[in-house]
Amino acid sequence: MEYRRVKDQQDIEGLSGKSLSSANAAATAGGLSSAGGAKGKSSWKLKSVVTLALTLLTSSQAILIVWSKRAGKYEYSVTTANFSVEALKCLLSLAALFRTWNRHGVTDDNRLTTSFDEVSVYPIPAVLYMVKNLLQYYIFTYVDAPAYQILKNLNIISTGVLYRIILKKKLSEIQWAAFVLLCAGCTTAQLNPSSDRVLQTPIQGWMMAIVMALLSGFAGVYTEAIIKKRPSRNINVQNFWLYIFGVIFNIVAICVQDYDEVMNKGFFHGYSFITVLMILNHALSGIAVSMVMKYADNIVKVYSTSVAMLLTAVVSVFLFSFHLSLAFFLGSTVVSVSVYLHSVGKLQPQK
Repeated sequence: MEYRRVKDQQDIEGLSGKSLSSANAAATAGGLSSAGGAKGKSSWKLKSVVTLALTLLTSSQAILIVWSKRAGKYEYSVTTANFSVEALKCLLSLAALFRTWNRHGVTDDNRLTTSFDEVSVYPIPAVLYMVKNLLQYYIFTYVDAPAYQILKNLNIISTGVLYRIILKKKLSEIQWAAFVLLCAGCTTAQLNPSSDRVLQTPIQGWMMAIVMALLSGFAGVYTEAIIKKRPSRNINVQNFWLYIFGVIFNIVAICVQDYDEVMNKGFFHGYSFITVLMILNHALSGIAVSMVMKYADNIVKVYSTSVAMLLTAVVSVFLFSFHLSLAFFLGSTVVSVSVYLHSVGKLQPQK
């Protein structure tokens, strides 16, 4: 009897221990679940903010450039505007670096070094971006803002082909099909049924768009190769050196192209409130793309590109009396689909 009483007591204690363990496990699981839910919600909010910011910045970029013109001309020097963009991006990168140093101290990965191996790789992408950014102003002689938003997607093709040639990355069949769709969409959006010309954009506009796409694609692939060469390197250090060389090359461009005008009329001659907004837009767009690469994913860029094309067209209807034709709508839809297919059609690494 005594043995049975002891045995029953042990069984009760065992059951109580199991119940407590189950309760603790459930509480822990509940805590992890709520923590995971909070983290997921926070990540979703961050992606939403980044997507909205990139969409607004991308869609307003072409509009602000066109809006900054007076009587079809730029009253300000485009080289000084380009210099101001690079200088502002350089200051923003330096401010981000100071914040990192204050929080985590100076390490090998975030230290600004001036060694030849560190610095010598940045002049090439910097000069490519400078030429591409300057062409961005002159292309609006031949295209309007909505057409520019569509044609700039040609850099997806140049980037993809250069990825294959330089980085030896394979492209899937879906991505090659997306390239064909992209070309078809860009052409369809430029159809001009109300004129003797088949396409709205003249050949000069197409040539400039193709050159810009090649420059952007090569600079992007080259920059990615630099980043992947030392992945632990702080992105703000890499951006700082890239923008520093951008500043230097833009000073050369000012001296070559607008030296007399700047010396006689002043550096900020012709600047307006819209010009300042345009410079801020260009600088913040670079920061937004960096945030997308760090905190979001490629699909965010797809949505932003697609919505930006539509927003640019709608705003241009009210600001510049743009005619939103059926051909433009169908072409922009095809471009959006091709951008999406290119994003989801990436080859998955074999396990």
